[in-house]
Amino acid sequence: MQKIVVAVTGASGSIYAKVLLSKLLQVKDQIDELSLLMTNNAKEVWQTELGDESYNNLPIKYYSQQDFNAPFASGSGQYNTMIIIPCSMGTLGRISSGISNDLITRAADVILKERRKLICVVRDTPYNLIHIKNMETVTLAGGIICPATPSFYSKPTTIEEVAATVVDRVIDLAGLPLDTFRWGK
Repeated sequence: MQKIVVAVTGASGSIYAKVLLSKLLQVKDQIDELSLLMTNNAKEVWQTELGDESYNNLPIKYYSQQDFNAPFASGSGQYNTMIIIPCSMGTLGRISSGISNDLITRAADVILKERRKLICVVRDTPYNLIHIKNMETVTLAGGIICPATPSFYSKPTTIEEVAATVVDRVIDLAGLPLDTFRWGK
């Protein structure tokens, strides 16, 4: 069983977070604890892109950015996986530099120091050299950079299906079994 924390930052791509949270709730029998963090910018972007505040209605334990008493703020909380989706380049840069100025960056620091799974779903493009070096640093520290780059060989027909091509990959990276399109089948 897994303990997973999902962090949503203010980068564009709220659809990815929404689809991920929906799918994680569908496999909640495989998850001991599921926690959610959102920046204020993430809430604004969600409202702008998706036209709602449905993140308020999710049956998930929610933590504020300044709640350093959250269980995943310490390695003793034994969270296995942190997924930052979408991961802004500012958040990635702070993680890369070891700056733990809020619960998202503190939790990422904990996940990396404990040698657990940190999955950063970066969405911004194009990348500049600073972005690339930050991705390299996080990768060398044990994190996984998973750009929000959809695939099309499954022939998605809705925006949710397009987003799911990225989300399903993230769920695979988290190590959760998922019934989804598989190449060659």
